[in-house]
Amino acid sequence: MYTVLVQIEACLNSRPLTPISNDPNDLEPLTPGHFLVGEPLTSIPEYDVSDVTMNRLSRWQLVEQLRSHFWKRWHREYLTQLQQRNKPKGTKNTPMEIGAMVLLMEDNAPSLSWKLGRVIELHPGDDGVTRVVTVRTNQGDFKRASRRLCVLPLEK
Repeated sequence: MYTVLVQIEACLNSRPLTPISNDPNDLEPLTPGHFLVGEPLTSIPEYDVSDVTMNRLSRWQLVEQLRSHFWKRWHREYLTQLQQRNKPKGTKNTPMEIGAMVLLMEDNAPSLSWKLGRVIELHPGDDGVTRVVTVRTNQGDFKRASRRLCVLPLEK
């Protein structure tokens, strides 16, 4: 039980809070792990045992299944909470800014892994609302729907 609780604590303390610098090429975020150990928390990738029945798992696989279940649920709920909500009609919606650090919503992200990027270009539609942006990540530049991006909570 102690191992599961420590792994859950690592999941919670791995979340990005804000960019460390304003440099557009720097994709390193400040995390609660920086305050605890001086660097971001990481983990070794594990085999996914979430679809295996409980009675067929060893003790370590059961611990990994509990951690994986917590990560998937918390990751999904945390990112949903970060997303901007639409304002009522008649008010101006604040657009995403160029240079903002964003989290990319990935459905099958491994635990303690947060895909980050910087907005480098906005693509407004005919109505002037930006629904697609170009994001620079470690793997290159991608066009993403703005609804699949979350601005870091302290970036706003």
